[in-house]
Amino acid sequence: MVNRVILIGNLGRDPEIRRLENGAVVAKFPIATNENYKDKAGEWQSQTEWHDIVVWRNLAERAESTLKKGMGVYVEGKLTHRTWQDQEGNNRKTTEVVGSYFRVLDKRDSRAGGGSGYFPSAENEPTGYTSDMPAVAPENTADDDLPF
Repeated sequence: MVNRVILIGNLGRDPEIRRLENGAVVAKFPIATNENYKDKAGEWQSQTEWHDIVVWRNLAERAESTLKKGMGVYVEGKLTHRTWQDQEGNNRKTTEVVGSYFRVLDKRDSRAGGGSGYFPSAENEPTGYTSDMPAVAPENTADDDLPF
């Protein structure tokens, strides 16, 4: 089973940073993604979706120092759902992406990007990802060899 999310979008605001009593750092920020499509009348429409991103520890500290409202960002992580109670005691539910990796996409601010290009580099790979994985399936793979 796989729970992996990849988003490319723009930051809706600067990251909100919290330092917990145990010393852990957490950052939360929204990013907007856009989808363009033609409606029944043949007119182009744009639909924006907002995604809440949460990053922890070193990633949160990096977000604090590099991310600013409006920046383009590539984010990898996992989809999570959590329930909590608001100040009035009402039960609330939220869906978030817990980020395991991000990279600034804007080339306008070279100090924030930490590298060139729009995709992750080998030096910044998230845990569990190996770059020696094949980019495409071998051509001689038969359909009956697939696990699904």
